[in-house]
Amino acid sequence: MASPPAPPQPRQGGMGGGDESECSHYALEWALRNLAPATRPPLLVLTVQPLLPLGYVSAASFGSPLGTPVVAPELIRSMQEQQQQLSQALLNKAKEICAHHGVAVETMIKVGDPKEMICEAAEKLKVDLLIVGSHSRGPVQRLFLGSVSNYCMHHSKCPVLVVKKQE
Repeated sequence: MASPPAPPQPRQGGMGGGDESECSHYALEWALRNLAPATRPPLLVLTVQPLLPLGYVSAASFGSPLGTPVVAPELIRSMQEQQQQLSQALLNKAKEICAHHGVAVETMIKVGDPKEMICEAAEKLKVDLLIVGSHSRGPVQRLFLGSVSNYCMHHSKCPVLVVKKQE
C-alpha cells in the first residue's frame, strides 16, 4: 500500500506583482538586499497582464458598415503578443536582478486583474511572504485607479510587505 502523498510545502521567499517595472524592480532589489539571507530558494516573481481593454478597441471600429463594430482578430492577437513580450521583458529583468544577487528564481505570468491574481496565486502557491511595490500615488489617483498593494494588504492570506521607493 502506498503512503499518502506529502502535503505541499510552502513556497519560500517572496512574490512580487510586476505591475509597473520601476516600482516592481525596486521592490525586488530591496527585498534581495534586505531579506535574501533569510529566504530559502526559490524566490517566485509574478507579473500579471491586465485583461485587454476590448471596449476601447471596439469603440475604435464604430462607423463600420451596418454599424456593427468588429474587432479584427489580428489586432487582438497583436495586442496580446505585445503584452506577452512586455511581461517577458519584465521577468527577464527580474531574473537578471536575482542572478546578480545569487538568488534562485522562478517566474510566472498570469492574466487578469493584477490585485486579484496576485492574491490568488499567493494563496494557491502557499507563499510565505508577498512583496509588492508601491507607486506612491496620491489619494485621487488611488480612488480612480485603485491600489494593488492596498488590496493585497487587505485580502492576502499571507503576510504582505509593501516596498515604497523613496523619492
